[in-house]
Amino acid sequence: MADHNDPTAASSVDPDAVEPSQSPLHVRPSAIAAVALGGLLGAPARYGLGVAFPQVGGQWPVTTFAINVTGAFLLGVLLEGLTRLGPDTGWRQQLRLCVGTGVLGSFTTYSTLAVDTDELLRHNDWWAAGSYAVGTVLVGALVTVIGIAVGARVPRRTEGAGR
Repeated sequence: MADHNDPTAASSVDPDAVEPSQSPLHVRPSAIAAVALGGLLGAPARYGLGVAFPQVGGQWPVTTFAINVTGAFLLGVLLEGLTRLGPDTGWRQQLRLCVGTGVLGSFTTYSTLAVDTDELLRHNDWWAAGSYAVGTVLVGALVTVIGIAVGARVPRRTEGAGR
């Protein structure tokens, strides 16, 4: 029989493991509120830019492209920076939900990317449609990597640092 008072005995519980919450994140009121609050900021920002720099039918959608590329960059910075600050819990998780999912999720508009591409195709502008669709994805991926590199400049939290 194992001696339960032996301090060298292996423990079956990982002391560093994060305990699961009672409910999934996507149904927690605090998580929903964080995303909603962010959405209240990101969606009007996108709308405002669309009004200030309107899309002319049949032309390359510069405003939507700029919005999506900017959002991809900022998301890379945010997520890498938060990762370096510690585990996805507490204020880091709330910030990720509010700014990442809420603000940037409602600011970027990949549904409009699809609609704009379709509009260009309906005008038989295959070159504009293809360069816009593929360019948005490729440039978005590139600026995400650049954003991650910028976010990597955030110093990693050390084990002894406060939460």
